[in-house]
Amino acid sequence: MERSLSMELVRVTEAAGVAAARWMGRGLKNEADDAATTAMRMVFDTIPMQGVVVIGEGEMDEAPMLYIGEELGMGNGPLVDVAVDPLEGTNIVASGGWNALAVLAIADQGNLLNAPDMYMDKIAVGPEAVGKIDIDASVTDNLFAVAKAKNKDIEDVVATVLSRDRHLAIIEEIRAAGARIKLITDGDVAGAINTAFDGTGVDILFGHGGAPEGVISAVALKCLGGEIQGRLVPSNQAEIDRCNRMGIDLKKVLYMNDLVKGDDAIFAATGVTDGELLRGVRFKGSYSETHSVVMRSKSGTVRFVEGRHSMKKKPHLVMQN
Repeated sequence: MERSLSMELVRVTEAAGVAAARWMGRGLKNEADDAATTAMRMVFDTIPMQGVVVIGEGEMDEAPMLYIGEELGMGNGPLVDVAVDPLEGTNIVASGGWNALAVLAIADQGNLLNAPDMYMDKIAVGPEAVGKIDIDASVTDNLFAVAKAKNKDIEDVVATVLSRDRHLAIIEEIRAAGARIKLITDGDVAGAINTAFDGTGVDILFGHGGAPEGVISAVALKCLGGEIQGRLVPSNQAEIDRCNRMGIDLKKVLYMNDLVKGDDAIFAATGVTDGELLRGVRFKGSYSETHSVVMRSKSGTVRFVEGRHSMKKKPHLVMQN
């Protein structure tokens, strides 16, 4: 992939982030998601690449745009798999909460797992704890392994968990071990990425979240030198049948190279609402300001990008001819 593609992809998440942020706190999550999806789709078509969506807004018959199998890009340039979540945290934006992102990931064609839309059991850590976690080990054992790897006392370790009834046992075990918890209402992509940045104060992520988000998180953590392990958790017979048709072994632990193969992948995200890592979109008169991160696994480069956009000259962050 061309090095310049990284910065081109930031334009895509910036556009989605700005479009979604207009809906912050209005209680209209579907409208926010639609706005982000439309903006992302529009800018993708200005990018020199030949992309195919492998993780998107749904199948062709259930999503008008950014559906699985949709072709993106100008039709020239590298052949790539595309994973998108135009608005990671629709409920967050609807309520004006914390950590909503516009995110995407790409990799060379055939290198991203086409994860079905179902739950995945996940455990994720940053670079210091790579090789020290085991999804089949207990929560307690993983917490102490991370504490040792990061030279922390157990009471200094912070675990992020989605606040769901299905996680009550995990939460109780974390508390019993003596570690601390950051419960999040939505947005486990941000939760996974935060484990790789000391400044966020997060050391490990546990719990069941979306499988597509697990693949997107894997790309980000590959760029950052972190680790995520996952196992699909179908909730009904239809999901089991789908995994069987895809040839996915439900007992198999999915490691980094199962989720994203190869050494070249790019991840980009723009903050829609404020979070530990990225600021949300600010609107000031005819301008908007964005805060994004873009990273590439091949080079290990991580860039934070601050953008100031004229909403008069580029109302959708695309120049009009």
